[in-house]
Amino acid sequence: MTGRFVLPPPPGADAHPAARSGAAAGGASRGTSALPTPGASVPTPGPSASGSASPTGATGPLTTANLLEPAAFGPDIGVGRIHVTDRYGDGNYANADCTGEKTLTETLGGPGAHFRGLMTSTRTNPDDPTLAADGVAGQVAREVAAEARSPSLAQNFAQRLLLEQEPCQEETPGHWVYGRTTTVRLAPDVTASWMGAYRGSLNTTGTAPEGEEPCGGIAVLRSGTHYGVLEVDACLGTAAMDRVVRAALSQL
Repeated sequence: MTGRFVLPPPPGADAHPAARSGAAAGGASRGTSALPTPGASVPTPGPSASGSASPTGATGPLTTANLLEPAAFGPDIGVGRIHVTDRYGDGNYANADCTGEKTLTETLGGPGAHFRGLMTSTRTNPDDPTLAADGVAGQVAREVAAEARSPSLAQNFAQRLLLEQEPCQEETPGHWVYGRTTTVRLAPDVTASWMGAYRGSLNTTGTAPEGEEPCGGIAVLRSGTHYGVLEVDACLGTAAMDRVVRAALSQL
């Protein structure tokens, strides 16, 4: 029997140098890729050179293992400085005063959710241990996440949560404001939409200024049947926000 046979590359090897360089250019965590254009959708990544597929949406119960870890904020914030507190129930979910400061149940009518506070302060709010007692000064981020009965319902919840935040993209000059929406898509049912936050001194026209870096922001996440809201109080710019949102989405 004669013929020509092509064997797969040995474990750990890339299929072709071009694929290796392409993966480095497209990797979100490399720090060398182009940043997403605000308001634009980031394409779904294709299979890697090693043949691994894109992430798939979550299907099992949501637990604290699905919540964002302090490591996502390195190197901007020392991981050892961040303290984590969790609780389960209802409450405000980073819903700003410009949208009514509703609780998650008031907005969605659903059951309780997992709340996680990431703080540099060890002093917590007596009414909610996921909030720092000294407010934004000690708060790095806060995530609220839950599960729906089906992926389509989770998508519906995520869309409603995003709609609740969008009024904050237009405010009177001098008031803090959210910037345009950027969409991150790791798979058809693994998506996030985030908006950077801009202090009032930068809001001179009623909307976020063009060409300025945000100072933290907010993201609405969905992975399969899981959905959530992540508010970042730490003053992170576009690149760092994109990295943290992707980490939260992958964990969800």
